Amino acid sequence: MASSLSRWLVDPNRNPLAAIHKKTISTRLRKYGLRYDDLYDPMYDLDVKEALNRLPREIVDARNQRLKRALDLSLKHEYLPEELQAMQTPFRSYLQEMLALIKRERAEREALGALPLYQRTIP
Repeated sequence: MASSLSRWLVDPNRNPLAAIHKKTISTRLRKYGLRYDDLYDPMYDLDVKEALNRLPREIVDARNQRLKRALDLSLKHEYLPEELQAMQTPFRSYLQEMLALIKRERAEREALGALPLYQRTIP
């Protein structure tokens, strides 16, 4: 019961309030040229840090460029031009698959009693 209710609450296809929330988030991300995955902080979550380390350099560089541009726009109190906002894809994911893989690996390591990948020390 609680599981189906929680799925309904967060599914924008079924809950109109979730659809409004998703549209609002999309609009705000487009204004700065960000993607939703850019909001994950590698300093807060070590799984995100490991996932970013495993991604190709081009993807990480593009992420860093988007973050720098958003910071610059925010400091200037400006937004991207309308024509660039229209080209943005805020919910196109680049991190979720790798993050899911890292979490599965961490869970498997914990089940086997081994240290997680980012807690191992290299001699």
